[in-house]
Amino acid sequence: MRLLIFGLGYTGTALARHLAPGGWRIAAVTRDGRDDSIAFADAERVAFEIGHATHIVSTVAPDQADPILAAFGAQIADARGWLGYLSSTGVYGDTRGAWVDETAPTGTGRRTARSEADAAWLALGARVFRLPGIYGPGRSPLDRIARGAGARIDVPGQVFSRVHLEDLVAGVVAGFNAPAGIYNLADDLPAPQSDVVAYACALLGMPAPPLVPLEQADLSPQAQAFYSENRRVANGKAKRVLRWRLRFPDYRLGLRALSASTSPIITNAAPATASSDQR
Repeated sequence: MRLLIFGLGYTGTALARHLAPGGWRIAAVTRDGRDDSIAFADAERVAFEIGHATHIVSTVAPDQADPILAAFGAQIADARGWLGYLSSTGVYGDTRGAWVDETAPTGTGRRTARSEADAAWLALGARVFRLPGIYGPGRSPLDRIARGAGARIDVPGQVFSRVHLEDLVAGVVAGFNAPAGIYNLADDLPAPQSDVVAYACALLGMPAPPLVPLEQADLSPQAQAFYSENRRVANGKAKRVLRWRLRFPDYRLGLRALSASTSPIITNAAPATASSDQR
C-alpha cells in the first residue's frame, strides 16, 4: 500500500506514524522538501507518486485557492487511488448553536476558500473529512494553560465541537473502506471553551482563570473570528457508515488521558519517511 500525503503537519504526521508499522510505503509533499519529503516544486516526482499511490490524502488548507488542486488537480483527477481531504466544520458557518450534519449548507461562513476546496475535492470523488477543533499530545488546553495562555472567554450559550487526534486518525483510516462523500469527525459533546479550560485547570490542580467578556478580551483577529461562530457538529454518519467508534467521546476523557501521560498517542510507531506542514 502506498500513501501520499500532501502537507505533513500535526494530523498528517499522526496518520503516517499510525500506518507505517503496517508496512505502508509513505511519501509526503511539503513546500520546501525538508526532512526527506518531496518538495512541492518537484513536479515530476510528485506526478510519479500520484500515479503510483493507492491512497492520497491532502491536509493542506487553502489560501485564496487550494494549492494542491491548482498545481496537481489534473493528475489527481486521473489517479486511480483512494482520495481523502481534511476539511473543516467551519464550512457550515454560524448556526447559532444548532446541530449540523453533512446535509447542512456550506459556504455561509468566513471560510469561502475552504468551502470551495471542500466542494472541489468532493467532485473528484474524495472522502472529505470535516474536522472541528483538534486536540491531542502537545496541542491541548493543558499545554496552553502550562504556557499561561488558558484564558476563559465568556460568551453565554456558545459551544464548540472538537475531536481528539487519535479519534481523527481512526476516522480517516476507517474511511479507507468507505464510499466517497462527506464525514463529520467530531466527538459527542459540544461544549463551551470556557468549560474545557476550567476542566483542564482542575486536572492540573490550578485555579480556573476568571471569565472575561468577549469585548474585553485581547484577542487576535483569528481568535475573534473563532468566537463569532456557534454550532454543534453531528457525527452520526461517520458512526453509521464508517463504523467509527470514539475512544474519547468527550473532552473530559480526552484531557484525562493526556494529563495521565506525556507519551505520544501512537507508540512504537516507526517514523514516517517525511514530516511537517499544516494540519
